Amino acid sequence: MTWSADLAGLLDCETYRAGDFARLDTSRRRRTGVPEVVFAPSKTPEQTLRLLAGLRARDPGSPALATRCPDEVLDAAPDRLGETGEPVRVDRVARTVTVGELPPPRGLVAVLTAGTGDLPVAREALNTLAVLGAGTVLVDDVGVAGIGRLFPHVPRLREADCVLVVAGMDGALPSVVAGLVRAPVVGVPTSVGYGVAAGGLAAAATMLSSCAPGLTVVNIDNGFGAAAHAGKIVDAVHGASPDGGRPRPSATTTDGDR
Repeated sequence: MTWSADLAGLLDCETYRAGDFARLDTSRRRRTGVPEVVFAPSKTPEQTLRLLAGLRARDPGSPALATRCPDEVLDAAPDRLGETGEPVRVDRVARTVTVGELPPPRGLVAVLTAGTGDLPVAREALNTLAVLGAGTVLVDDVGVAGIGRLFPHVPRLREADCVLVVAGMDGALPSVVAGLVRAPVVGVPTSVGYGVAAGGLAAAATMLSSCAPGLTVVNIDNGFGAAAHAGKIVDAVHGASPDGGRPRPSATTTDGDR
C-alpha cells in the first residue's frame, strides 16, 4: 500500500460526490460516532434536500439530519423525502429535518432552558441527540429569575449522564446547575437578550468565566455542537451504538447525483 492509501485507511475516508457542490463524508459516523449533518444556511433549498437524500442513501444505519432549515426546506421535505415511506420529522421551532427511523435511546441527557426564548436551540440539541440514539428529557423555563422552578428537577438531573443548559441574557443558569450535579454540564449560550447581551457574548463570557468546576461551554446558539459532545459522553458510558465510532478501513469516492 502507498503512504496515501495507508493514511486514507487510517482516516476511514469514504466520500460521496453529490452533484457539483458537495462531497459528503459518509464514513464520519463510523469514524467519530457523529454522522455528517447538513447545515442549511448558505445552501439552496434544493441542495439541502439532495444532500439529505444522499446521506440517507449512503449511510442507512443512521437518520439524516439537517439544521437551520429555511421554510422552503421545511415545507418541501415531507413530500420530497418521504416518497420511499420513511418517516420525515420536521421541527419548525428547531428548524430541523430528520429522515429515517431513530435509533433506540441509550442513557439520559437532560436539556434545560433558562427561558422560552431558548427553546429553538434546545430543540436543535434534542433532535440531534435523538439521531445519535441518546435518551433525553427537557426541563424548560427554569432560569435564575425564578430559581425555585429548578429545584424540583434536581433529583432527575442527578440521574443524567450529561446536562445541557441553554441560556441567554446573563447566562447564569449553567453555573448554578454545575454546582448541584456530578454529571458533566455543557453551557449553551444563546443570542437572546437586550443591548449589552450583545447577541450572546455576555452569556458566553459568563459561562466561560464560571467558578463552577466541570462546566464546558460551546459556541453561541450551538445546540448541535452541545448535543454531539453529550452524545459522545453517552457512548463512553453506555457503549457505542452499532458500528458508530468503529472505523472500517476504506478510501473510496463515489460519484453521485451529478
